[in-house]
Amino acid sequence: MSDPYGTPYTNDAQDAYYMQESIEEANKSIPAPQAYCVGAVLVNKDNVVLSKGFSRELPGNTHAEECALAKLDSLELAKGGVMYTTMEPCSIRLSGNRPCSSRIIEAGIARVVVGVREPPNLVQCEGIGLLEREGIKVEIVPGVEEACLKPNRHIVKE
Repeated sequence: MSDPYGTPYTNDAQDAYYMQESIEEANKSIPAPQAYCVGAVLVNKDNVVLSKGFSRELPGNTHAEECALAKLDSLELAKGGVMYTTMEPCSIRLSGNRPCSSRIIEAGIARVVVGVREPPNLVQCEGIGLLEREGIKVEIVPGVEEACLKPNRHIVKE
């Protein structure tokens, strides 16, 4: 099974567990008018959690994936790992900061597991496509869309 754009779903219990952890991180985000509340968990290739992050956790209008990567002593630790994120990694930043998809590619992350594609409310995101073109496997956890969008009701209206 895949989403309407052809990105495959994952029904792996481990993926569901780490997505739930990511949702908990997203719920820590303080809403901002022009920014989503996202959570991320970075796991190494041996399935050990390296770090977690949420939107605006660190100074500088930071995104969740950016925060998780910034907490590492070395980006080498992320090589071959998995980034779990409640929302599709950004491909463009209104703030001018480097997009999360570029950071994920640079870190050598092998797989990205997403809760929901980025809604088109702020920018036209192409993060999943960019990651896939770079050979990074991207999968979506089905059934978590509502939980991933809940902290973003200030932007995404029902």
